[in-house]
Parts: sequence; C-alpha cells; structure tokens
Amino acid sequence: MSDGSIAIATESLQSRGFAGPYDAAIVTGTGLGLIAGRLERGVAVPYADIPGFPSPGVTGHGGRLHSGLLGGRRVLVFEGRAHAYESGNASVMKVPLGVARALGTTVLLLSNAAGSLMPQAGPGSLVALSDHINLSGLNPLIGETGDARFVPMVGAYDAAARETLHEAARSCGISLHEGVYAWFSGPSFETPAEIRMAGRLGADLVGMSTVPEVILARFFGLRVAAISVVTNLAAGIGDGDPHHDETKRAAAAAASDLARLIDAFVARL
Repeated sequence: MSDGSIAIATESLQSRGFAGPYDAAIVTGTGLGLIAGRLERGVAVPYADIPGFPSPGVTGHGGRLHSGLLGGRRVLVFEGRAHAYESGNASVMKVPLGVARALGTTVLLLSNAAGSLMPQAGPGSLVALSDHINLSGLNPLIGETGDARFVPMVGAYDAAARETLHEAARSCGISLHEGVYAWFSGPSFETPAEIRMAGRLGADLVGMSTVPEVILARFFGLRVAAISVVTNLAAGIGDGDPHHDETKRAAAAAASDLARLIDAFVARL
C-alpha cells in the first residue's frame, strides 16, 4: 500500500471534519468498542466510506472511525480492526495507522482480547503489554523498500506510556497486570502444545492481532501502549478451551473497566 493511499484517505477524512492534531489514537479489539460511545463532540465515518481502509470481517468489530474528546483530549478511535488472518495480508492496517500519523497523532493505544497463560490473570483481567513474540511467520513491512523498513523493536512498547497506564489504573482502583504477548496468525485457536511452547519462550498472553500494528506504528514513528483484556485461559491452562463466543462475552464484561482505564490514561497525556 503506497503513501499515496494514505494521503488520499487523509484528505477524505479532513474533508469530513477530521482535523488534527490528535493527542492519541485508540484501536479497539473484539467486543471493546464501548470507548467510542464515550466521546464528546464525536463524529464518525464507516471504514467502508474511507478510501483504502479495510472492512473488518469479524463480529465484535464495528468498523467505524471516530473523532472527538475523551478526558479533555482530542482522540481518534478506530472501532475495530482488520486481522491478517482475514486476507493473509499482515499490512492490512497500514493505511489507518498511516492516517493517524498524518493527522498529527503521536501516541497509539492498542487494545485486544487475549488468552492468558498466567493463572493470576484470569478472565476479566487487564494486562499492559511490555513486549511481544511474533510466532506468525508474517511481517507487515515485507515488500517495503528503503532503509526505513529495518525498524528497531527495542522499546516498541513505550516505557513512559506504560507507566502512565499503571498510574491511570491506580487512580481508578483497577488491577493492571503486565506481560509479553505472543502473536499467532489464527483464525484457529492455539493447541495446548502450542501454548506450552509459547510459555517456554516467555509468553504470558496469546492472541491474533496487535503485533503487526505495533510494527507499523514504529515504522510511522508512533509511541505505542497496548492493553490486553483477558477473555479466557489459554488452551490447556486449567480448564482453558477457548471459543469465539466466550471471547466476545468476556470482553463485553470487562469493557467498562477498560473504558475507565483508557479515560484516565488519555487524560494524563
């Protein structure tokens, strides 16, 4: 996807009143779009009406871009994402994240639904991501040219932004764990053997998103923070036997705490 596609999408949004700069951009995961409804002076446009934007094909992803005020800050909210497993294209979120940067955003907050390998962080828990392991064999920068594609990933999850997340959690009385996220391509859930492998490699969480967006965000120069909502114990952990319906139900139950945490985080930027 060329820079021209990002420019066309940006111009289309500017003509609809999406004028930067923004204090943050937020991407919501499965069942976590509640935050979009908390915006003041909000405007929204379906992804389908934005040139170059993907059309999410997974239930629980609304497929709208919102602009408005949250915690007194100007934010963009991407209500849902497209996943690499929907098309085999790991760079499917390149245009949306490029647009966020083009509109003057510097901080990207990602959220997702994840399986937990940590018994102390069971369903309903919130976890700040400190790092990731890419087990998918995919990378959204494959096909890019020039030296910019060699993106350093040390500190990909911004330490200062992560500390702000913890400060926000303490202010809200929310328990916020921290852990390493392993990206499996999906869409099938992981096997118990794969979970045992991921644990031995140092993973605390598993999921099917987020990592390509972190790589793209660093490519665009965005500072990244990320939160997983634990929707289930991973396969073979306790009675973990994940299903998509379970993911949606558990995400919806935890969405209120996530929304309060995001409110407090954004207000501190």
